Amino acid sequence: MLFKRREAETLLNRLRVSLWPRRSWGRSTRYVVHRVRRLSATPHAVALGFAVGVFVSSTPFIGFHMALSAAVAWIVGGSIVAALLGTFVGNPLTYPLFWVGSYEVGSLMLGRGDGEMELDLSKGIFQTDQIWTLLKPMTLGSIPIGIALALLSYVLVKPAVNAYQHRRRELRPPDEAVGMH
Repeated sequence: MLFKRREAETLLNRLRVSLWPRRSWGRSTRYVVHRVRRLSATPHAVALGFAVGVFVSSTPFIGFHMALSAAVAWIVGGSIVAALLGTFVGNPLTYPLFWVGSYEVGSLMLGRGDGEMELDLSKGIFQTDQIWTLLKPMTLGSIPIGIALALLSYVLVKPAVNAYQHRRRELRPPDEAVGMH
């Protein structure tokens, strides 16, 4: 195989890399920003797709974020690739913030301002009523949080992509000059 490792990576090392990047969070963030700016779609489509990915990553449906963001981006006409990149906003550093915030906001929206949760884990957590007790306020609370983050990301991404694409067009040689050498 052309790009196969000489020694197989251990399961523990693969798990560590999935939770913490090999180089750094800063380098991983710069890579995602670079990939988003280089997308060839219109700035609106890229920003809309990225905003969709950010919105979906704020929901508690881990494991479905990429599929959900691709489907929603396709429905609203955003860039699917940008939506997939937008889901990287949800990561091991931001998920705890999303979960606590969405639970608190959802509890307020449901009229349970104290935020106290009544879970009985004696029979296990994978019972429908136990999961729904936690998932209902988190799902409801993730909507306003996701909308706010999506709007913020749209406002930040669209001008960045527009400026990058404009600069790339200016640096490209005119069509008439190509091939005259």
